[in-house]
Amino acid sequence: MSDGLERNARTVMLLTILSRVTGLARESVFSHMLGVSAAMSSFSFAFLVPNLFRRLFGEGALSAAFLPVYQRLLKQHEPQAAALAGAMFGALAIGLGAVVVVGEAVLFLISAVKGHESVAIWLMMVTLPYTPLVCIVAIAGAMLHVRGRFAPTAAAPLILNLCLIGGTTLAWWAFGNTDEESRFRIAAASSGVVILAGILQVAWSLLALRGDARIVFDLAQATVPLKEVLHRAGPMILGLGVLQLNTLIDGLIAGLPVWLDTAAYGIDYPLDDGSLAALNYAQRLYNFPLGVFGIAVATAIYPLLTSRAGDGAAFLDTARRGVRLVLFISIPAGIGLILLRKPITVAILEGGLFDATDTDRVAFVLLGYATSIWAYMLGQILTRTFYARGEEKTPVRIGLAMVSLNLVLNLILIWPLKEAGLAWSTAVCATLQTIIMLVLLSRRGVPIFDREVTRSAVVSLGGGLLMGVCIALAARWWPVPESWIGGAGRLLGLTVLGGGLVLLWSWRIRQPEWRWALGMQGADSPKQPSKTQT
Repeated sequence: MSDGLERNARTVMLLTILSRVTGLARESVFSHMLGVSAAMSSFSFAFLVPNLFRRLFGEGALSAAFLPVYQRLLKQHEPQAAALAGAMFGALAIGLGAVVVVGEAVLFLISAVKGHESVAIWLMMVTLPYTPLVCIVAIAGAMLHVRGRFAPTAAAPLILNLCLIGGTTLAWWAFGNTDEESRFRIAAASSGVVILAGILQVAWSLLALRGDARIVFDLAQATVPLKEVLHRAGPMILGLGVLQLNTLIDGLIAGLPVWLDTAAYGIDYPLDDGSLAALNYAQRLYNFPLGVFGIAVATAIYPLLTSRAGDGAAFLDTARRGVRLVLFISIPAGIGLILLRKPITVAILEGGLFDATDTDRVAFVLLGYATSIWAYMLGQILTRTFYARGEEKTPVRIGLAMVSLNLVLNLILIWPLKEAGLAWSTAVCATLQTIIMLVLLSRRGVPIFDREVTRSAVVSLGGGLLMGVCIALAARWWPVPESWIGGAGRLLGLTVLGGGLVLLWSWRIRQPEWRWALGMQGADSPKQPSKTQT
């Protein structure tokens, strides 16, 4: 019987593609209207904390801690599962509501110390209430995932993207963007739109749950499982969130000129007020393959891993299949992103206030991130493998080391490489984290890289290198057009060529992963567990 991994991953993948495409459209709107400016850096800074919570909880720790407990209760005692859901929603609304109030007070005091002149801090005060909203969406999504419904949660980011595209465009139409003041007004309007989008996302998620899941507010029944979820969530925040925490550190360092105004204090700092904007654009570009493929597979595989944690053979087979699928996608994606980083930046971002100099700047940052796309994606699978085994502390220890190393590397590399040094630091830490997790899993009886997985990785690398050589040759033969349409067509053509070569290579070499990536199963699929195992 099919376990639904490929089908569910395909569902999440397709909707995430749509979400990421609208996300790229959103970034295109920002780049054309705000460029690499202090206003864009201020908006990026304001969104750092809400975005951190979105990535940690919407794509990681909170839902990962809640899901196995809720899944178990749903099978054993459905009323207690309903009570746990109600308690989680209540705890998020009250607990994170209090965090928002305290955060607003702290930010106000910081702003007061600076004479209320920091626009970046004011904008963060506007966006901070998005934090509890996105966490409620995450819990609703986990409840849907347990029931095999992945589409509603995967579609929720579309609401944020469409709201920001519409709101930012209206603000540009109302204020214009000819001077710094008007650009800051656009950034402020976009920050307000974030809250509207969060409210709509909560409404969408709760509507999807209606009629499919019970939510009961009964604290007596929920106390014990709620404590279990919170106990698991603490370590998971760091274990699953190393990349996100490193991204936050990157943002704080890159955004120092806009929230501290280093120039006004006479600080000789290697980054300027456009550094955070450049870093933010590059992150959005590399997050496309990460979000579409890495998060999609990790989201689909986690319920299967937790349900098979007691069956060693089925558990290991599922983890290995997820790793093979991720490597099949991530290795060519990383190589393609490295080779096409400049055409991608031109096609998506260049125009309006975003000029050719900005393109070179963002593409250079993107190069650093792209080198470890495979590690970002693989890390998502491996971390969930630890958690499905009930080992929350191991990823935490690794995470603490990586966060510390990232900070040190950041402070070293920004001097020779400017904001690109932050990307290279994140890439190095992601690679080390992945290698360490693989070694530890093997020592604990979960050897991910057996003969088949190793062969699959080698074949995927071979297909990626073949693709890279062909793309490089085709790019030299195909001159860069002067028009945007011509450039976009060239990029599309090279991308289709690369993807087609990878699929052809996989088919010719009889590699089954191409079928899995398309949500297909056949004779060459891995052996499926029996009904008793599912």
